[in-house]
Amino acid sequence: MSGRGTRVLVVDDDPQILRALRINLTAHGYSVTVAADGSAALRAAADGHPDVVVLDLGLPDLDGTEVIAGLRGWSTIPILVLSARADSSDKVRALDAGADDYVTKPFGMAELLARLRAAVRRAAVSAVDGEAVVTTDDFTVDLAAKTVVRTGGDEVHLTPTEWGILELLVRHRGKLVGQRQVLHEVWGPRYDTETHYLRVYLAQLRRKLEPVPARPRYLITEAGMGYRFDG
Repeated sequence: MSGRGTRVLVVDDDPQILRALRINLTAHGYSVTVAADGSAALRAAADGHPDVVVLDLGLPDLDGTEVIAGLRGWSTIPILVLSARADSSDKVRALDAGADDYVTKPFGMAELLARLRAAVRRAAVSAVDGEAVVTTDDFTVDLAAKTVVRTGGDEVHLTPTEWGILELLVRHRGKLVGQRQVLHEVWGPRYDTETHYLRVYLAQLRRKLEPVPARPRYLITEAGMGYRFDG
């Protein structure tokens, strides 16, 4: 099960390709969301915060490069282009727009799975100055495996939203992350002013991770500004 619950957004206007990818990726442990056009893809990315996007360039409403640009406006999520366009200029435009890799149709599923694993791995390893695993006195965060384990060995079960917040703060370890940036990256650009979400979810994270939640050691609030992970 190579996907280990990794969230994949597949964007293609061909229903047969969408169905085939959903079946194959699900069988390999991925959690799959599909979109048949660019507008739906941008909405799905903002609402679902996938870990990687598989994107066709030839969409009915937007060109794939426009979707890439839209995603890059607020996210560093890995984007794997899957397209019948084999011309090198199309590849260059997609990569220049912010795509991370390019697979030409027709494609082999084994190659696509390998490219997906590589894209997710690169994103995780580059997240914290080359570190995929961050260890504190009380727990260990594994960005590649998307797990949190207490020092005693018990896994901490986080919701996708809790993980999204923790991952963002850990990636910026020791640095202040503004409220707007957290809302933007975890919930999407339509939620930039919903600061009450942050209070609720940070309280939940502290209850799960902090030795004394009322006196946080790792998840620090900078009043009126944002949050910082000290670990």
